[in-house]
Parts: sequence; structure tokens; C-alpha cells
Amino acid sequence: MEATGKTGKKLQELGAFVLAGAKNPDQLCIMAEMIRAACDYRFVGIYKIVRGDFVIVAKTGKCPPAYPRFPVTQGLAGAAVESKQAVMVADVHKDPRYLPTFGSTQSEIVVPVITETGRPVGLIDVESEKLNAFTENDRDFLEHAAYLIARALK
Repeated sequence: MEATGKTGKKLQELGAFVLAGAKNPDQLCIMAEMIRAACDYRFVGIYKIVRGDFVIVAKTGKCPPAYPRFPVTQGLAGAAVESKQAVMVADVHKDPRYLPTFGSTQSEIVVPVITETGRPVGLIDVESEKLNAFTENDRDFLEHAAYLIARALK
């Protein structure tokens, strides 16, 4: 994946959509699809932190995740929010923190969504059926997307 060019344009489109005031459930689903389409990801979920739980507010695809709501202390998502850093796992079956979303997932990247004041408000979860599917370019793209989405999750 190229960090500029196509993904840069997709980030501009996402930013414009968020700045226009997008934040309802249908608009959040459009954001998830924009992220998915930018890099041809299999699954993108956007979770919001609600009273100490991650709650899915948008996703791509028809199948619901196994855990639509779970405590912020659990899983790779919990590790990402606690550290305020993206967590990229090449083989989820080798990481004891992994909470299965889909049986076919092999690798995952979770990126915390953090406000400008440093408060975590949610996360972006991206999953792949391939081992070692994500690169630093994916991390960079998703961190930029998370920064943009923070405004919609506040």
C-alpha cells in the first residue's frame, strides 16, 4: 500500500466527511466503508467507548462480530487503548489477548481513537484472513483515519 496518493486522497475525503458533521450511525458506517475501500481491507469495525465498554457503532460487511460489546480492559483493543498505541498482530492465534471476531481472522490491527486532549473515545479494528497482512503503511493510514474519526465519536 502506498502511504500517499490513493490513501492520501481517501484520508482527505474522510476528513471532509467528518468536518461536514458526520456522526450518526449511517454516516459512521460510511466512514468504515471509506477506510475499508481505501486499502481493500476485509473487515473494518469502529467501536466507541461507552461506560467502560467498547461498543461497535459501525462496521463493514453483513456478519456481526462475535463481540459487539466488551470491556475496555479486554483483548487487543484494550491493549491499544491502554497504551494509546496501535497494536498490529501478524498471527492472532499466537497472541493470548486476541478476542475472536470471525473464525477466519488470521491477523489484525487495532488503532485507538483519541481526542485532541488525549482521551480515548474508541478504536478502529481491521482484520484479515491472511497472516502478516498489515504493514507500517497500514498503521500510518489507520492512525490518520483514527485522528479524523475522533471528532465523530466525541
